[in-house]
Amino acid sequence: MASRILGDLDDALGDARLAVTYAETTGELRRTALARARLAEALRWRGDHAEADRLFAETNSPELPDPLRALLHEHAGRSCYDQGRLTEACLHFERALDLRHGEDAAMNARVEVALDAVAERAAADGFGPAPRRPEEVLGAPRLPVATFDEEQQLWGYANADGEMVIAHRYAEVQPFHEGLAWVRRPEASRWALIDTSGAALIEANNGYRAVGAFSEGLSWVSMDGKGRWMAVDRMNIVRIPPGYEEVRSFRNGLAAVRQNGGWGAVDLTGEVVVPTRYHGLGTPLADGRKVDGFTADGLAVVELAGRRGVVDRAGRVVVTPAYPTVVVHPVAFMVATESGRWGALDRRGDPLIDPVHPGRAAVVAEIDRLLADASPVL
Repeated sequence: MASRILGDLDDALGDARLAVTYAETTGELRRTALARARLAEALRWRGDHAEADRLFAETNSPELPDPLRALLHEHAGRSCYDQGRLTEACLHFERALDLRHGEDAAMNARVEVALDAVAERAAADGFGPAPRRPEEVLGAPRLPVATFDEEQQLWGYANADGEMVIAHRYAEVQPFHEGLAWVRRPEASRWALIDTSGAALIEANNGYRAVGAFSEGLSWVSMDGKGRWMAVDRMNIVRIPPGYEEVRSFRNGLAAVRQNGGWGAVDLTGEVVVPTRYHGLGTPLADGRKVDGFTADGLAVVELAGRRGVVDRAGRVVVTPAYPTVVVHPVAFMVATESGRWGALDRRGDPLIDPVHPGRAAVVAEIDRLLADASPVL
């Protein structure tokens, strides 16, 4: 950061890339996000806007604290302004303000100045190009989309312009993930795997009656369609042998699995990292979403005899299952008591906020005051 302020942008860029490498080794989402955001800002100062925009977009995870997410949107907006993408800049500034609910006076003032600059520039030169789609910013290919032909009663796939790229010839199809899609022909009871050109990578005669979308290079498949799930790669090599009654897609290197009635988790090699002893494994997040597995920080909410707790990606119990409800906050764990009162634990599982609040919103506000750095420097 000092190199950037002093104008030595090459050194600043090198330092920022090294900081990202170090941060990624910690496995901590917030630390990694800050390092990537600072790299993006160094790139922006150099005029490398495409890479800067991609980093801002990749980094802005809903699992991050809202103050940091708002800051990322603010700086992404500044990058768009630099490029003359003024409508897109305004969308980022608006999102930044929404995330802070108007309560960050310093950000409000900065955004007001930025919007004045946008208005002045737009009056002279217009608002510039239309806002980009997320996949454009990320540099991700636009995958074919499933389309149904009413006359033939068959499925095919069309490209982003609506042109058919894979003919209507399937009785059932799944969306493309990682450039791959499972499809079933009318005459077949089993699924085949195709790429975006329609070429078959795994033929239906391999016998898979049930299949799951590819995630992190693997797909769960079942020969009988009821159980004994196993994971295969795109070349149909079995990476995790059969034996699971239920499975969830891989997320952040781990997948929730059920065996002998109990839930646990395996990694991409099939090693059991969380023993299959829990009655449930699914992670509610503070923003209202729920993920079928682990957060980017490697945390999952587990259930045992009706009580919830938290385990990490190594299977270590971080919060003993003792609460009716546990919700993962970006920097803490929100917990509810039998009486419906809410409090919070820190990331070590130690008490942070006494369970005296009638709802989650008050706990979130107090966590933000206690722990979140509302103004990190990029």
